[in-house]
Amino acid sequence: MLAPSPPVGLLRLQLGVARLGHLDSVMVPDHLQSLVPEAVWAESTWLKGTRTHALFDYASTLGWLAARSGRLRVGVQVTDPLRRHPVVVAQTMLTLAHLTRRAPILGIGSGERENLEPYGLPLDHPTARLEEALRILRACFTGTLADFDGEYYTLRDAVMDLQAPVGRTPEIWVGAHGPRMLELTGRFGDGWIPTLVSSPEDYAQKLERVRAAARQAGRSPEAVTAGLGGFLLLARDAADVSRVLRTPLARFFALLTPAAVWREVGAEHPLGPRFRGFVDVLPETLERDALRSALASVPAEVVAIGVMVGTPDQVVARVRALAEAGLQHFSPMVLSGALSRGNALHDIRAIPSIARRLQSGR
Repeated sequence: MLAPSPPVGLLRLQLGVARLGHLDSVMVPDHLQSLVPEAVWAESTWLKGTRTHALFDYASTLGWLAARSGRLRVGVQVTDPLRRHPVVVAQTMLTLAHLTRRAPILGIGSGERENLEPYGLPLDHPTARLEEALRILRACFTGTLADFDGEYYTLRDAVMDLQAPVGRTPEIWVGAHGPRMLELTGRFGDGWIPTLVSSPEDYAQKLERVRAAARQAGRSPEAVTAGLGGFLLLARDAADVSRVLRTPLARFFALLTPAAVWREVGAEHPLGPRFRGFVDVLPETLERDALRSALASVPAEVVAIGVMVGTPDQVVARVRALAEAGLQHFSPMVLSGALSRGNALHDIRAIPSIARRLQSGR
């Protein structure tokens, strides 16, 4: 997953690394503001002058990527049906299908607080809203759009004549973690793209829920590609792993893990017992001193769950363990290049190498 931030040269560099590594896809997130507060970003990065919340629009970025991606698939990871109507999202992805060589990926979820609440957008009944949106998206992609009477969306005499070229119909990948969202993934999704899993066992259990829902809906469970997003911090050696684990950026992503995960290691989440993780955070409302205290309280066990940290050998081993649990498509955002110039140069070399090793099984 690429970081869609200025300058454009940074985007060009990330794309070049993806092509050099013969990756399968390049994805971009869809955010109005970053999950990372400006205070944490400023303390963590060597990229002076960059701002954590300066983010490109995903649709425009995907159009730019489409002209330069070659055989790479392109997609969004993930958007929601609240900031853009599902028919508008469908039109964007169907347009993209005409601009790329392979079917684009529409990663979609139920929405996150930081993209909705500050802008006056609805937060209620997110899963029910997503279910209606998935029905509309599927109808758009199959040329069967008709009148729709839902609780949240209504269509009357709506038309979507734009269709994808043969073999390039956009795929719907659902960003799901909870039981209802996993069930929707099995019913409607072409792929599953969670952000956070605590272990290979956790991944396998959630994937089985997706596949069970697919079977119940009369679909082949193998029709749903098993993916994983999340965040990755690469380190050069064991000493660098220790250093990276102590950075504010790594500890902040641990802070974004749900309170339930903290309870599993016997700790109380500083943002409250009902905190659901990244979907609940409003990054710029976290008071600086309280944030510093919260980061200091992060248990080491949670850091390893909130973000994948390791040397290339360690990352390959962890991804292979997840592959044994069913993982087929790994699309993390690699953030270690933001920590130092040395980490950035290491990432440029390491990402293609990791990709080749995972593809070859070596």
